Amino acid sequence: MSPQPATLSPAAPPAAMSPGLTVLVLAMLMGVQPITTDLYLPALPALSESLGASMSQAQLTLTALLLAFGLSQMVWGPLSDRFGRRPILLLGLSTYMVAAIGSTFASSMEQLILWRIAQGVAMGAGVMCARAIVRDLYAPAEGARVMSKGLTGLGIIACAAAPTGGLLADHFGWRVALLPLTVFSAATLALVIWRFHETLPQKNLQALQPRNLVRAWAGILRHPTFWAFSLLSTASFGGLFTFLASSSFIFIKVLGLSTTVYGLLMFSMSLSYIAGTFLCRRLLAAFGVRRTVAIAGACSLFAGTSMGVLALLGVQNTWAIMLPVYLYMVGHGVHQPCGQSGAVGPFPKTAGAASALSGFMMMATAFAMGIWLGSSMAAAASAGGNVLPLTNGMWFWSVVLSLTAWTLVQRHGKSSAAPERLITQDAPPLA
Repeated sequence: MSPQPATLSPAAPPAAMSPGLTVLVLAMLMGVQPITTDLYLPALPALSESLGASMSQAQLTLTALLLAFGLSQMVWGPLSDRFGRRPILLLGLSTYMVAAIGSTFASSMEQLILWRIAQGVAMGAGVMCARAIVRDLYAPAEGARVMSKGLTGLGIIACAAAPTGGLLADHFGWRVALLPLTVFSAATLALVIWRFHETLPQKNLQALQPRNLVRAWAGILRHPTFWAFSLLSTASFGGLFTFLASSSFIFIKVLGLSTTVYGLLMFSMSLSYIAGTFLCRRLLAAFGVRRTVAIAGACSLFAGTSMGVLALLGVQNTWAIMLPVYLYMVGHGVHQPCGQSGAVGPFPKTAGAASALSGFMMMATAFAMGIWLGSSMAAAASAGGNVLPLTNGMWFWSVVLSLTAWTLVQRHGKSSAAPERLITQDAPPLA
């Protein structure tokens, strides 16, 4: 029995946005994530003390947010394929702004966790749509270059996030440190309202029908290119999340740095990530996607291994961690544009669903890592405190990342630039 083709609503070609505006929109949409996570990290220890929360509860403000972020994309993706990117962005950003206000005035850790979950759900709309927008407008090879430009903007936003959070937390308290989330989300919402044009050429009217939705997901999950690039971006993010979730306690509580100095370290880390996105564009032009990813994989492995070995040898200080982290972030600036654009490359008609699945993989991994970090850091604290939860976690992910870059991407990465197979039309029917 031959499958029924997806029903697409007739539509005029989407109104064109200039390349500069497109990159700005991508940077703002993806920048919601580092603003949400990085800005409040310097305030996390003080926040925990103020609300009388344990370390595991404090970790839950991050891990619960990221789990909600990942799960929500599984809903936002098909909705955006059905109704378009613009209405989903308007709904998601409006919800985020309300949740950001609620987080600022939370009176207990339980309330804060609930508001952070709401932020995670809303954040999923913006980040998922950003990846889908790239596929709407660009072929896979060009999409990696455009994505790297958007992620350069994300890096600039991340540069400002942690130092701002540190300064505000030091001088005004943790509640004031959360206020920029509301300001940023309002600015992003205004940009979408006044300047963003719908990028989806045709709405898939059957995108929400259960049979077609399952068929689309099954087709995506059967595609080896999706797995190669999704695992690449997931492993790269796993290392970054390990650092984000543990670094404030490691640097402030174990190594004795102030929140302001910690914020400056986060700023310098973001600079290395920006350098990685610039390097990504140069490597792509010279070597193509697969060789670019392989080179970055070597950087990631060296960074994680040197950090892990130094810590095991007893060298536990700021620069023994940060110097390898800088190299890891250069690799991260290469892996993320290639991984995020490559994962949706074969799926022009279901880019929202593919983006959602890829994003869910990253956030589910982060949630599991957060649970492990919570118990590992509690054990380290009871033993007097050490940096091993951070260094061992990043070492693990650097190994997974390099193996993915040197095997799966080399074998299946080329097909991301091949003529696309429209799974909504050509995928075999389910049994």
